[in-house]
Amino acid sequence: MIQDEILNRLTAQQDIPYRDFQSKLIPTADKECFIGVRTPALRTMAKELAKRADMEEFLSALPHRYFDENQLHAFVISLTKDFDSCLAQVSAFLPYVDNWATCDQMSPKVFKKHKKELLPQIERWLASGKTYTIRFGIKMLMEHFLDADFDSSYLQKVAQIRSDEYYVNMMIAWYFATALAKQYKATLPLLEARALDARTHNKAIQKALESFRISPEQKAVLRTLKSTSQR
Repeated sequence: MIQDEILNRLTAQQDIPYRDFQSKLIPTADKECFIGVRTPALRTMAKELAKRADMEEFLSALPHRYFDENQLHAFVISLTKDFDSCLAQVSAFLPYVDNWATCDQMSPKVFKKHKKELLPQIERWLASGKTYTIRFGIKMLMEHFLDADFDSSYLQKVAQIRSDEYYVNMMIAWYFATALAKQYKATLPLLEARALDARTHNKAIQKALESFRISPEQKAVLRTLKSTSQR
C-alpha cells in the first residue's frame, strides 16, 4: 500500500531535534503526531508522488495520523494541475486540517488560472464555521484577489467575519495588513470605521507597521488609528 510506503519514507527522514522544535510552533497538534521531516524534503517527495497513479489512494486515506502526512498531502494538492480535481481534493482535505502550518502552506498553483470559478468556493469556505477552512478562504482572497482582480467588496467580506478563534483572527489581521500594502486607499476607510474587532484591528496595524511595503507617511496615519479598547 502506498500509505505504508510513504510512512516508511517519512520515518527514514526523521530529524528528532527538528520535530521537537516544530511541535512547539504548532501547539494545536499533539507532539506525538510529528515525525520531524523538514519541509524541503516533503516538497521534493510531493513532486515525485504527485505523478503516481496510485496517489489517490493516499489522498483518500483520511484522516492521516501524522502532521508530516498532512503536509505532504497539502503539497501534493498544490501541484494538481486540473482545477476541478484540485478543488475536489481541497474540499475533501480541509475538514481534516487542524493547524495553521498545513493550512497556510497549501497553495494550489492552478487556482491562479481559475479565479472566477474560485470565488464562489471561497465564499463557502468563509461561511463554513470551521477554523482552518475559514483561514484558508481568507488566505485565498489574500493570495489571488488583492492585485489586478481586487474588488473592495472582498474587504467587507473579511471584515464581517467574527470569530473567537485565534487562528482565524490572526489571518484576518494578516489579510488587512497585506491589503494596506497593496490597496491602501481602499483599505484605510475600514480601519478608520473600526470595521474589525479591537484586537484584530490592532494586530492588523501592528503587522502593517512592520511591513517594508508601506510608506512612512502611511504608517504615521496608521499609528493614529490604534484602538485602546480590547473588546
